[in-house]
Amino acid sequence: MAEVRHSAVVNAPRAKVFAYVNDYTNVPDYFFGVSKFDPATDQTEGVGATFDSVIKIGPKDMKSQMQCVEWVQDEVISLKSISGLSSATAWRFGDGDDEGTTKLDVTFEYSLPGGLVGKILSPIIGPFADQAVKHTEKVVREKTEG
Repeated sequence: MAEVRHSAVVNAPRAKVFAYVNDYTNVPDYFFGVSKFDPATDQTEGVGATFDSVIKIGPKDMKSQMQCVEWVQDEVISLKSISGLSSATAWRFGDGDDEGTTKLDVTFEYSLPGGLVGKILSPIIGPFADQAVKHTEKVVREKTEG
């Protein structure tokens, strides 16, 4: 799996940043390329919560079903695909150096499918993942700071 990591400090309390990221209805707003992120279970947060998602990468809509595999209130949210596009994302929330700030560490891992689709997506996935992580930070800041 390829991996993109990003760290940032958000000028908002950890509980507020966590609550925003944890709310599945916000995912299409902050996660670049995601056009669908709908619950596949009655449970919508915590370990076991499962979501049907669609992410547009270049010319292709990639479907996957994501399941929460690690969740600790105000500390971590980790999702892993259980079908479709092979990917995982982890969000770690900590206290920033200044009071009322949040240190946010995001990891996005992915594997491309084989065949023609993999060949088409290979040159664009790296820049896409970098752009997605930067977009995520920007939107999280806009929605939680101030």
